[in-house]
Amino acid sequence: MKKNVLFLLVFLFVSASAVFAQTKVSGVVVDKQNQPIPFANVVFKGSSEGIVTNEDGRFYLESQKSYSTLIISSVGFSEKEIALDKAVNYNFKIQLSEAESLNEVVVFAGKTSKKDNPALDILRKIWERKRKNGLYLYDQYQMEKYEKIEFDMNSIDSAFMKSTLFKGMEFIFNQMDTSRITGKTYLPIFVNESLNDVFGDNKLKKLKEKIKASKTSGFNGNQQILTFVKDLYSNYDIYNNYLTFFDKSFTSPLSKTGIDVYNYVLKDSAYIDKKWCYNIVFYPRRKNELTFKGDFWVNDTTYAIKKINMAVTKSANINWVKDIYLEQEFEVVSDSVFLLTKDYLMSDFALNKKEKSKGVYGKRTTYYRNHQFNKEKPVAFYKEEVNYMEPDVYNKSEEYWDENRFENLTKDELGVYKMLDTLQTVKKFKQIYSTVQVLASGFLQFGNFDYGPIFSTFGYNEVEGVRLRAGGRTYFGTNDTWRLQGYTAYGFKDEKFKYGFSGKWMVDKKKRIILSGGNRRDIEQIGASLTTTYDILGRSFASSSVFSSGNNGKLTNINLTNIAVEIEPVKNLTLQTGISYRTLASASPTFSLDYYTDIANAVTKSDVKQSEVNFQVEYTPKRKTIGFAVERENVDSPYTRFFVNYSHGFKGLLNSDFKYDKLQVYYKQPIIIGPLGRTNIIMEVGKTFGTVPLGLMSVIPGNQTFFTLENTFSNLNFYEFLSDQYATLQWNHNFNGRLFSRIPFMRKLNWREIVSVKGVYGTISDENRAINASGLAYNAPEKGYWEYSAGIGNIFKVIRIDFAWRGNYLNTPDTNRFTVKGSFGFNF
Repeated sequence: MKKNVLFLLVFLFVSASAVFAQTKVSGVVVDKQNQPIPFANVVFKGSSEGIVTNEDGRFYLESQKSYSTLIISSVGFSEKEIALDKAVNYNFKIQLSEAESLNEVVVFAGKTSKKDNPALDILRKIWERKRKNGLYLYDQYQMEKYEKIEFDMNSIDSAFMKSTLFKGMEFIFNQMDTSRITGKTYLPIFVNESLNDVFGDNKLKKLKEKIKASKTSGFNGNQQILTFVKDLYSNYDIYNNYLTFFDKSFTSPLSKTGIDVYNYVLKDSAYIDKKWCYNIVFYPRRKNELTFKGDFWVNDTTYAIKKINMAVTKSANINWVKDIYLEQEFEVVSDSVFLLTKDYLMSDFALNKKEKSKGVYGKRTTYYRNHQFNKEKPVAFYKEEVNYMEPDVYNKSEEYWDENRFENLTKDELGVYKMLDTLQTVKKFKQIYSTVQVLASGFLQFGNFDYGPIFSTFGYNEVEGVRLRAGGRTYFGTNDTWRLQGYTAYGFKDEKFKYGFSGKWMVDKKKRIILSGGNRRDIEQIGASLTTTYDILGRSFASSSVFSSGNNGKLTNINLTNIAVEIEPVKNLTLQTGISYRTLASASPTFSLDYYTDIANAVTKSDVKQSEVNFQVEYTPKRKTIGFAVERENVDSPYTRFFVNYSHGFKGLLNSDFKYDKLQVYYKQPIIIGPLGRTNIIMEVGKTFGTVPLGLMSVIPGNQTFFTLENTFSNLNFYEFLSDQYATLQWNHNFNGRLFSRIPFMRKLNWREIVSVKGVYGTISDENRAINASGLAYNAPEKGYWEYSAGIGNIFKVIRIDFAWRGNYLNTPDTNRFTVKGSFGFNF
């Protein structure tokens, strides 16, 4: 949902600016054949301010100082000086001539040698000292942090401003500005400021931030947007081997593996803040890899970075992001300690990477000051708050902000705040914003009631035929302490109404103690997943999909009632217990849940009545969530998940039919392997102690839809395998285009490679086989079933296709030896 908010903003909002800097220049560098020269060096004469051209030879350079000459150089070409007659010089076309002597070379455009390269000697010394610089020198540290996050529409022209979309809102264009990075005009549409205290302990490897104040203008109260941006620009350390942005792992120019993917050139040396520093330029050896181009200044004695500027290359295999620019500055403390004082990051979100395409800037500027060291805190101090929110943090006065900001807002920035606040009173803007929220969340808002989700309105299966669904929920904001929701559905073939309703109430905010309960009467595909869920309003995709392969009539009528209580005593550790009662009966005349009720196997019963108590433990370290409400959404970020469920079935309680115990364990471990992509390892094990019928067995989840579904087996049909004890293991890996980028004719496609292997082992006890009267053959994967797949993702940026092969059990009737599955979604 958070990603869709941003994409929809681009779709809906994006289709003579003020000049503040002293010198601005842009253009393209070409050779005599008018072919662009990539990674050429462009610098203001007599300064250390410069930039490297992109793959298309284009550049934009801006400075607060006044300069009259520009110097351009590249390997094999003569250095050229361009006179700057004006403060603003756009759209230069600079042609370089072939050099007569290589002595004129300053920056290489091709591959640089790994031998006899002074830049690499400096790089190796950086590696040796990287854990002996900055905050790593101290056992403990603390500092103040100021952060400003901003969203801006960019590439605004006269035709865009005259669009009927902005009729009645023309006043917003009075606040346009020009980006010092790209030279494009932009209009702020969202601004957030925050003040924090930061505490760290290098011995304990602990870090804690305490927010003191937060202020937002534009989309006020929209925690989805704010949290999305904060997650998007997560903290990074340039000394690390890999830097993660948009769920992608980029090779850092300071990485020990950098020499394999980057070219490095020692370009210059100079005094910066009275420290002698070397300037090194870096650029990628190959296209389509997740790399940067730019330069850094490094001290000649401590080998600590003084300043670094870098931008993601346009050919990098990343969607919806045209540019990523990073800038960090360090100050010297105690003559030798380099501390980060400024961190700037800007991304240009757009539908395509064409130079003139319109998009949305996402910018984050962070400042640090008042560093203190070796003030030890108790271990308990670093314990994370589970659900802490201090209302006063979001209600600071203007006087407070004027007094505590690290830097004063300019007159124009103050005008932006006023413009954004005024914009939210405009009826047309409210209508546009409401449309964005509906499409992103799937709910249509009427006051404090949300109708939806609208995307589940229509479905089809063999029992119900065409199925229509309508539902809704209460919604008072992102910090609701209670929620009621429900739905009703109707099948035109079975001519029956179904329904579900539930309620949740968070009685303790700090420990997230939540009481919940509800009832659902509906049709379900039992065995769509192995791990038990007690979500009243959860519905199997398999029983409501519009299209499926084979027969999907093995559906069950379920009447489920559940009450539960959960608590989160420690951040991301959730404990839950509940009591449920359900009845199960076949929903189709071609499918039976019958079982024998006597030893002689003479009497059968067709429905199951069962009461059950369960205990669950879920641990999700490093998970990030949105808001503080009774229902939260997870931020799209890889995190480990460990889940245990124990349930006990009663016999005789409320006329229950069976006594049993069931134990299930689920574990998922995502692993980012640098430039090789991301791996997921998923394991599930479970065992049922006692005698149970088909309706209570563990069904190995098949997949008869045409879509790729996690934790299902693509080549299995529903109910093809059953078990009462099982173990599954799956491994999937996304190379993120690493292999295709090495194939010249496939580079521009930006396709991504996915491979997967899944296996399951299971057995069925003689007692459970003996009571089976359903007519369904009990087959267990006693030999161990497995399948493997290979897929191509990022087709047209949104489509993924997986090809799956069955590894064994090839002679089973109606076997799917090979299947093709697909999926659709927005992914970076």
